[in-house]
Amino acid sequence: MRHAFVAALLSLGLIAADQPLPSYLNGASVPDLMRILPPPPVSGDPRAIDDRATFRATRKYAGTPRWALATRDVTDDRFTVFACAIGRRLDATRAPALARIFSRMGDGGMVGRAKDGFAIRRPYLDQPGAICEPKTAHLAGNGDYPSGHTSNGWATALILAELIPARATEILERGRRYGESRYICGSHSRSAVEAGFMAGSVLVSRLHAEAGFRDDLDAARRELAALLATPPIAPQDVCGQGLGA
Repeated sequence: MRHAFVAALLSLGLIAADQPLPSYLNGASVPDLMRILPPPPVSGDPRAIDDRATFRATRKYAGTPRWALATRDVTDDRFTVFACAIGRRLDATRAPALARIFSRMGDGGMVGRAKDGFAIRRPYLDQPGAICEPKTAHLAGNGDYPSGHTSNGWATALILAELIPARATEILERGRRYGESRYICGSHSRSAVEAGFMAGSVLVSRLHAEAGFRDDLDAARRELAALLATPPIAPQDVCGQGLGA
């Protein structure tokens, strides 16, 4: 999702083509998720049994609205994912301060290092069944635990809930369902999604220690206060579709 926002800002001339916005945590020390997260399940323990059962049970969603939502959640940008929860459709043109946060909130490699360190295979590699995205070599080679999509989505939900407290319930509910999309899709185990929620919370906590992030939050808060005073333009035709599961 980050690359879409960098591209949008480039098109607006807000950053130079050869100077992408740096992450707030670029070069900074970050927490060690391998010490913070619970260890991934091992074969035969209750969490591993639940992961396998969850994968089997969620294959029934193929072809349903919830499967379609999980499929969209693989690639949709943050503005699109949270449009219904916010109550309006925004983009980098209308909300450049928020787009700046989205483009800079990388995790400093926290999730990637944990994935490499834990080295857990994705569930579909060991069980038969369709998943909601292509079974590419890249996906297979990228560890299951923790879920990076879930971490990014939950971090986004926490930030948006802070910026728009009147919509916090809707935003955080959508953030939860975004994470759940990963095991409904079949790309991640349930335990990896649960770890992703924790990783997203760690990321937001760490971001708040950066003055640049706090300054951008203030700018986004002012920007959103003005935008939220205008009539909503949420995509009402799709709001709620696939959210019943």
